[in-house]
Amino acid sequence: MIVQDTNFFCDMPADMKYLRDRNPPQNFLEQNMIFVLPQRLRKFRKNLFHVRRTDADATVYAPLFQVRCITEHDPLPADHDGPFDVFPFYTNPTRKRRRTLDYYVLFLFQDKLSYVKCRDALDDVPS
Repeated sequence: MIVQDTNFFCDMPADMKYLRDRNPPQNFLEQNMIFVLPQRLRKFRKNLFHVRRTDADATVYAPLFQVRCITEHDPLPADHDGPFDVFPFYTNPTRKRRRTLDYYVLFLFQDKLSYVKCRDALDDVPS
């Protein structure tokens, strides 16, 4: 996978959760979600982005927009349901107008040091 204009990226951890708007407006589904980051990833909340496969190349993804995030210790918004497990929500591509569109959520980085710090935090899963 290649992400346009991004040098480094990390996948979401299995212990991430998300909140869903109880009364969602009729726009892009992910714009109504809030992701709940494990406390160990709190420093990387501005690095979490929705990305989408491009039409030009099946291996190239383009960032769409930054993910709205809170940490697991923050109060949950009253107008959202959840928290729900991120997986299996993001294990299957969505279908829209007979075309399969692959959407993912990734931590995106321009510098290697931030990428390494995030990767280390992702590997540091509490048991």
